[in-house]
Amino acid sequence: MMSPLTVRVATFNVALDRDRPGRLAADLAAGHRQPRNIARIVQHIRPDVLLLNEFDHDGEGLDDRHLRRFCEDYLAAGERGIEYPYHYLVPTNTGLLAPVALHGADRPALPADGLGFGAFHGQYGFAVLSRLPLLFDRMRSFRRFLWRDMPGARLPMTESGDYYSAEALAVLPLSSKNHLDLPVRLPNGRVLHLLACHPAPPIDEGPERRNSCRNHDELRLWHDYIRPGRGDYLVDDAGGRGGLVSGADFVLLGDLNADPRDGDGFREGIRALLADAVLNHGVALGRQRPASRGGFFLRGMSGRQGSPRCWTHSQGLRLDYVLPSANLRALASGVYWPRPNQAGAELFWNQGGWPERNASSDHRLVWVDIAL
Repeated sequence: MMSPLTVRVATFNVALDRDRPGRLAADLAAGHRQPRNIARIVQHIRPDVLLLNEFDHDGEGLDDRHLRRFCEDYLAAGERGIEYPYHYLVPTNTGLLAPVALHGADRPALPADGLGFGAFHGQYGFAVLSRLPLLFDRMRSFRRFLWRDMPGARLPMTESGDYYSAEALAVLPLSSKNHLDLPVRLPNGRVLHLLACHPAPPIDEGPERRNSCRNHDELRLWHDYIRPGRGDYLVDDAGGRGGLVSGADFVLLGDLNADPRDGDGFREGIRALLADAVLNHGVALGRQRPASRGGFFLRGMSGRQGSPRCWTHSQGLRLDYVLPSANLRALASGVYWPRPNQAGAELFWNQGGWPERNASSDHRLVWVDIAL
């Protein structure tokens, strides 16, 4: 633990996705360099609660052997080892083949016709690691909530009408992976709701903007969930209705694939979320925004509107967020991204100075310390 009075919450898109099932497990068994470097980053920051985006698994989260291997053989190894006795592989829609073709083909096929984009079920999945007890009996997920059931959904359109057929919309969930509310028991007895997700990236689309539309509404799901009364339409996977209880402590976190000033998506969704008074303003938009100096050393990023100090991705974007509720006091925050001449820079930079995905990840770990 950081201290008896502080809990550190972090998100990290670790880019531990592979091109076929079983490949990540094999790389972990072989002692691959990338997960070793990922572990060094986590050991340096030492979060109490950590969301790992892009961690391949079996899709339903039933076989956690390689997550346990990552925890035991990588994160807990060495002088700086850190143990996470509580962990959860989150069931995901990625690579789960739809029963009908989503894009007008004769028959469905992966990856395009996954309920979430993926070459196999579980690709690009995510996991939660914690040094504090996870309250599974109070967990809620919205993996199966249908996109069409969101009032005023931003469903993609073509010049001739709806992009998705009625048959596709009858099976297509809003969440490209999952939307998970997983409560954590804090040392002082309070409960902190982790609102974790990884919306679709607004790329690989045509003029219908289907992925941008989905990203927008995936963000809106959480935005409605945390606003009293606005999430009354939501039905979780166990049949429970409604949003988060008013006044609950929460942290919304993950690779949201949305930058408020740059990138390819619809920016009004992330802008509205960050500006909402239900969030801690200092962390969302103010002086406590997680920051680093590493982004200033990127090359070829002219034309970006956002400040490099807030970038979390090697393409000069703020995509990864840890957003506490307004009733939580943030003590400190950061983006772990050393400058090229600093210790730890070898985890990100090659000799040419460019971020190297194979060294660790194209994303950066983002953390916030919350007062208890």
